[in-house]
Amino acid sequence: MDHPEDECHTVGELHSKHDDDENIYRAEEYKRSIDMKIVLRQSNLNPERPDSGFLRTLDSSIRRNTAVIKKLKQINDEQREGLMEELRSVNLSKFVSEAVAAICDAKLKTSDIQATVQACSLLHQRYKDFSACLIQGLLKVFSPGKCGDDIDIDKSLKAMKKRSTLKLLIELFFVGVVEDASIFVNIIKDLTGLEHLKDRDATQTNLSLLTSFARQGRFFLGMHQPGQDEEFYKTLNAAAEQKEQFKKIFHSYYDSVTELLQVEHNSLRLMELDNTKMLNARGELSEDNVTAYEKLRRSYDQLFRAVSSFAEALDVQAPVMPNDGHTTRVTTGVDTESSASGKESVPEPIWDDEDTRAFYESLPDLRAFVPAVLLGEAEPKLNEQVQKNQEQQNEHVMETEVVVQENTEVNANSEIPPDWKADEKIKDDDKDKELSKDSDKEKHIVKESEKKVDEKDKLKALDGASLDALLQRLPGCVSRDLIDQLTVEFCYLNSKANRKKLVRTFFNVPRTSLELLPYYSRIVATLSTCMKDVPSILVSMLEEEFNFLINKKDQTNIETKIKNIRFIGELCKFRIAPAGLVFTCLKACLDDFNHHNIDVACNLLETCGRFLYRAPETSIRMANMLEILMRLKNVKNLDPHHSTLVENAYYLCKPPERSARVTKVRPPLHQYVRKLLFSDLDKSSAEHVLRQLRKLPWDECEQYILKCFMKVHKGKYSQVHLVALLTAGLSRYHNEFSVAVVDEVLEEIRIGLEQNNYNMHQRRIAHMRFLGELYNYEHVDSSVIFETMYLILFFGNGTPEDVLDPPEDCFRIRMIITLLQTCGHYFDRGSSKRKLDRFLMHFQRYVLSKTSDTTRH
Repeated sequence: MDHPEDECHTVGELHSKHDDDENIYRAEEYKRSIDMKIVLRQSNLNPERPDSGFLRTLDSSIRRNTAVIKKLKQINDEQREGLMEELRSVNLSKFVSEAVAAICDAKLKTSDIQATVQACSLLHQRYKDFSACLIQGLLKVFSPGKCGDDIDIDKSLKAMKKRSTLKLLIELFFVGVVEDASIFVNIIKDLTGLEHLKDRDATQTNLSLLTSFARQGRFFLGMHQPGQDEEFYKTLNAAAEQKEQFKKIFHSYYDSVTELLQVEHNSLRLMELDNTKMLNARGELSEDNVTAYEKLRRSYDQLFRAVSSFAEALDVQAPVMPNDGHTTRVTTGVDTESSASGKESVPEPIWDDEDTRAFYESLPDLRAFVPAVLLGEAEPKLNEQVQKNQEQQNEHVMETEVVVQENTEVNANSEIPPDWKADEKIKDDDKDKELSKDSDKEKHIVKESEKKVDEKDKLKALDGASLDALLQRLPGCVSRDLIDQLTVEFCYLNSKANRKKLVRTFFNVPRTSLELLPYYSRIVATLSTCMKDVPSILVSMLEEEFNFLINKKDQTNIETKIKNIRFIGELCKFRIAPAGLVFTCLKACLDDFNHHNIDVACNLLETCGRFLYRAPETSIRMANMLEILMRLKNVKNLDPHHSTLVENAYYLCKPPERSARVTKVRPPLHQYVRKLLFSDLDKSSAEHVLRQLRKLPWDECEQYILKCFMKVHKGKYSQVHLVALLTAGLSRYHNEFSVAVVDEVLEEIRIGLEQNNYNMHQRRIAHMRFLGELYNYEHVDSSVIFETMYLILFFGNGTPEDVLDPPEDCFRIRMIITLLQTCGHYFDRGSSKRKLDRFLMHFQRYVLSKTSDTTRH
């Protein structure tokens, strides 16, 4: 039979070989980079520039040179070889300044630096005035005038340009194009100027540049490690005085930014304390205070990260701010008593689980599903159009009325001369014809308007029918998906009248259907993003109803009161009803803490009290309300029902403090072993876990690894074979370990038979599976398996007390079945098959004896 005993060993060797190959490749790549720099430096320091005769043989046409310069402006690593060939084939002696300008204006990435260095080296070796012109052009990026001219350029783009230019200058110094290290002194002095600390954006940019310089140019700070590149660094032209100057400038600037960080930290702490006092006094913070705090905290976090990176680049200890965890979190108004006592309370999450948070916060975006016209966002334009049409119709009606009034006045006048009557008759006839035409037009307009009214009535009737059908489906939508779908459908019936009808339906929800309130509140919260009148009307109606019910002071309609206050609480959790309204309702109940007001206050706390207590902006105010509630409960002689209601509501919002669970402190090495075996171990990571176990100090960890192997019942049952696989892999290097594992497993099986404790059943089954897997990996013989199975059958069986194997206990049958299911399929031929057949006869007798004993008892 085939056994995978060499699986871990083979895969482990492959992974080790892969790691070694990768390390060798990296070392070779670094060595090639150093060798290339050495070659370029030797060529650049002593360039053999061609004479004018050779340059005349090259292509000096404007068209070709312009194309090459254009490619220099777009230089990248992919086009390196082609660009180098073109540079060798053209004569740029008359276009050196243009080539320098193209390189200075190029938008370089980190991967493009080496290609640019090679191009600059070729141009430096061919044209005498190139390097001086290039250095002058690159240094302009760091001059204040350059930054001041490009006001419209984004600050981040300028910072990226400075970073790439600085990296290019350092590499050019390494390869000998730039020979004077003093240019870096001037750049660093400008970046570390204390006047820049007043501008936070400039400070962030300068810290980023200095961090990049310290990491790439460790040679200038005297921090490079001696090694295979020591010969290369000896050839660089940087005196010890310059290195000391660099180091002094960097460390001095680090001290300055650390002091700035400390000042900003203190400002943040002061603002935190001021916000705490304001929260304690008013119960909430103004938007200006919250905005100012968030701005200062964001600025502090960015500065802290930049200073920490700078410290890491300088190989110094990063700054540690006192009470940093308390300072940099969002303002919540921390309880002064708890902070004074030195106990730092960990803020609890507002929602108990992710599904609840998604229900109350992840609302669908109606604009993504419904056209803007249906959401009422295009209503102003439509209203203007309707008003214009109405004004035009009114003007037309006024004109017809004036004409009719003039005709009546003319006919009533009897003092008109006779010779004018004929003319007047003709005019009257013309007017009558015109009036008849106008009347026909008016009749036509009236008919069309009547048709439009009829069509509108029909549409309204259809809308009303569909809205009624939608409202009838409303009580059945008791899931998030159904209620969101119905919300989208309502948007296609959106009108002012329909919105009012929907709000009335919400308001008139049956008092016994409290389970619908969260879903109705979700509809209101979703519609509030586009239909501002829906939440405002509903909240005002609920507030009026609450005031009416609490001022009535009768002890009836308790279900209506509970429905009203729970609806307000659900709307508060969706941040539709303001927290101030909830506190007002709660205060009204606490002011008259009797009868139904107790039920109303407790239902309000059960609905949204926990939310308000955990929300940062209302935590302190709700805590004060809860303390008042408990004092009233202790002062008043409440009946047991109301006393239980108050305690349940209080502890639902503010659970009693419990002592933290004491966790066992383990050494880091033991924690790592447990992580490997109980967290990381699976089918795909078995080889990695084996390789990591082999790397551990075996003398220190052998006993603990053996102890963890014996806890196979604490892992997944389906992964027991992986522990046996690890045993097989380790046995190739530590033969005594596999023997110890087998001994421990057999000992555990015997202890389980001697104790027969119900709590150990899962552990005993896991060990039986483990023993079978050890046989599969050829760590035990078949004789051990059969001896164990006979031991299970006969140990303690047949004693007068039957304590170890009671007649009704069939667990040993399960143990043997587990072992046979694991490795019994290998006993299918030869002597093993004969042994199994003989054992099965005894096993069948044992099973039948259990059956008869159970029946008898």
